[in-house]
Amino acid sequence: MNLFITQAFTDTKMFLMVTLVVVFSICLHEFFHAWTALRFGDTTAADRGHLTLNPLRQMGPMSIIMFLILGFAWGAVPVNPAVLRAKSRHAPAIVSLAGPATNFGLFLIGFFFFGFLQTRIPSLVENEAAGMMVLQLFLLLGVYNCFLCIFNLLPIPGLDGWGALTEYVPRMKNLKSEFAKGVTIFLIFLLLFLADDIFELAVKVMMLAPDIFRAG
Repeated sequence: MNLFITQAFTDTKMFLMVTLVVVFSICLHEFFHAWTALRFGDTTAADRGHLTLNPLRQMGPMSIIMFLILGFAWGAVPVNPAVLRAKSRHAPAIVSLAGPATNFGLFLIGFFFFGFLQTRIPSLVENEAAGMMVLQLFLLLGVYNCFLCIFNLLPIPGLDGWGALTEYVPRMKNLKSEFAKGVTIFLIFLLLFLADDIFELAVKVMMLAPDIFRAG
């Protein structure tokens, strides 16, 4: 197993860029959970200081440490579903989906600028080290946010896709049988196996950007 922390010594620049992109993306993801909840009248996250991009608040020390060592992290924003449902039947699902929607928006930004820089300003990225770094940064922004968007939309307990789905299929939220627990464990293990495939898909999607811009 390759520890992410080893990249800090083998490729420091890439380590720092990935860390910047992932931490920023997770924090913005959580910020928009909190912001959207506040728009629907739930002040729980706002009262606990989640209207911020501070990683210590949005991710927490343990998540940050796990990311720096192993390369995976998480965030969590508290909400009050009862308050949200009182405002709108769809509010809890909208709040759940606000995070992946944020990642999708960041993916689009990365996709656009990665394709634009390579095809419209090739001299910038071919002849300048700074230009290549900017190109890499937008590539990473697109790849990781495409991954985070797809990953978080999976209907697996603990992810945003599950939170949105159970608002419309409430019986799923209250499943307590041994069979249901077994299915949940199976889905979590499936998620671990799917992570690499989702990441590879994200890379392939980003590699389409230059071709799309050339065709345009």
